Amino acid sequence: MHVLIDAAELAARLDDPRTVVLDVRWTLAEPDGRDAYRAGHIPGAVYVDLDTELADHSATGEGRHPLPGEAAFTAAMRRWGLRDGDLVVAVDDAGGMSAARAWWLLRYAGWRDVRLLDGGLDAWREAGLPLETGDVVPEPGDATARFGGMPVVDLDEADALASAEAGVLLDARAAERYRGEVEPIDPRAGHIPGAVSAPTTGNLGADGRFLPAEVLRERFAALGADGRHPLAVYCGSGVNAAHQVAALAVAGLDAALYPGSFSQWSNVPERPVATGSEPGGD
Repeated sequence: MHVLIDAAELAARLDDPRTVVLDVRWTLAEPDGRDAYRAGHIPGAVYVDLDTELADHSATGEGRHPLPGEAAFTAAMRRWGLRDGDLVVAVDDAGGMSAARAWWLLRYAGWRDVRLLDGGLDAWREAGLPLETGDVVPEPGDATARFGGMPVVDLDEADALASAEAGVLLDARAAERYRGEVEPIDPRAGHIPGAVSAPTTGNLGADGRFLPAEVLRERFAALGADGRHPLAVYCGSGVNAAHQVAALAVAGLDAALYPGSFSQWSNVPERPVATGSEPGGD
């Protein structure tokens, strides 16, 4: 699958009405990116609210960012103006860390052509390309979400992958959270026993762009993800893990997402948590 698009190619496609740009600015510290979007975004880009459109907080016991339902995501897609056959490009200002959630959900919903802007808004600005201000309100689209286009695992399946030699479970969070040295938001510190540390920041070069496919393949192979065994990824709440799935796709590897991630796992008292730098804990 095509995962990335560069700034020059996106700029050349902006005049095509079948190109839709989604601005998905979000961080844990600043979850509402609307003000930043209004201050300057790629011309024609539609703002996407990660917390309300890319998650369903009414779901309980499913982690901090449960997946939205099919009907709710269909409504969001239509608000963004999506029509079958559109090229959709997801953008943020954080190396794709939040935009990848939209990329993954659209793939999960069966969308054929959705890309991440490689390097994000920084790459767009560095290319000297224009921004516009204010809100973009497109004509409603007619797209329909049909979930199942990307693989997922649940809590038990993630446990089985981490516990068995037949599979690999990657932890996409920062290494200090994996080790259990810090935990800013979830109730217990550490990682799922058997999971391998693979911070998403390692997917990017110093320029904020994804590393070349061959470099990513080497990185993941060294972590045991070489395409020979079932593979899944988790993070804190299933957001940054989508970035890891995208990086694995760039490398030519298929991976499932564990949407509940550590925010679900750590809230289930009977599930053990490991600490330290080794998959099984110190």
